[in-house]
Amino acid sequence: MKVEADIAKRNIQYIAKQLGFSDCRIASAHDATHAQRYKEWVAEGCAGDMKWLERGVERRTKPTEVVPGAKAIVTLALNYFPGNQEESDDYRIARYAWNDDYHDIIEEKLSDLHSAMSDMGGEQRYYVDTGPVLERDYASDAGLGWNGKSTVQIHPKLGTWFFLCELITTLPLEPDEPFGNKCGKCTRCIDFCPTQAITAPHRMDARRCISYLTIEHKGSIPLELRPLMSDKIYGCDVCLEVCPWNRFAKLSQESQFHAREEIFEHSLRDFLDLTVEDFRRVFAKSPIKRIKRERFLRNVCVALGNTGKAEDIVRLKKLAQQEDELVEEHALWAIEQIRARCALSEI
Repeated sequence: MKVEADIAKRNIQYIAKQLGFSDCRIASAHDATHAQRYKEWVAEGCAGDMKWLERGVERRTKPTEVVPGAKAIVTLALNYFPGNQEESDDYRIARYAWNDDYHDIIEEKLSDLHSAMSDMGGEQRYYVDTGPVLERDYASDAGLGWNGKSTVQIHPKLGTWFFLCELITTLPLEPDEPFGNKCGKCTRCIDFCPTQAITAPHRMDARRCISYLTIEHKGSIPLELRPLMSDKIYGCDVCLEVCPWNRFAKLSQESQFHAREEIFEHSLRDFLDLTVEDFRRVFAKSPIKRIKRERFLRNVCVALGNTGKAEDIVRLKKLAQQEDELVEEHALWAIEQIRARCALSEI
């Protein structure tokens, strides 16, 4: 039986490599290691608008609730690093969103691995950060790197630039050993966080995180946090960029993660003129499309408020007159910021 399990594990890891995954390791399907800490985090309201994280907490921390009879979790990493060259001097977009939506790319690979594991006699459910599983707990248990002080997973050969995904399976696979936490005394991710969203080692208040504010948050961005967002219009890479382990990062072999020219051929002020049709065309297949045009324009207005020039005011005024209340509020704020910074009275 053990021999069969070992063969199954080696076959799974071989197939994962052929599918393009950067690493594949196995965790036991026990209750999540940090289940209690997660429950406390949710109870404190740190999830903000992400209400799905508050639903089914027990199910999220018990893999056997998701797949009855689950014995193992196949944890996988996929390198997405597109390089260090920022594609625009005008605005910043998190690297993972420089091209196509990773969910579409990874789910196709997971489907193939799922089929192979089904042929081995396993029953599975697979997820790419969309399912009820505390994936970083199981990745750490399996030795797929460790959870850093920023709460971002760190891999010794990939740094921070990789996606996590997993298959919860009934196959009796031998778990791998944890790698161990290698952050040491380093606190760069905490020290450099623009909004102090990392409130303590391994403690993230999503309500202050720029990634949360620009992507998940649906309403008005708090006034005190807007100036701290600088020119970021979708996500934030700061805590990833400053991690010393990224000295080992290598370019992703997946061309679909490299920068797409159309996303970066615009200036920040050009985005103010995007129609609904333009937005859908420019960000087709991109993860940016899911926040929709109104929230994207909200983010653009904040960035212009922090970096814009006097000539942007006319276009911001026009936008404020034509758009809904959310966009109008942030456009008017941007105008006030530009006027104050440029020492202007009325334009």
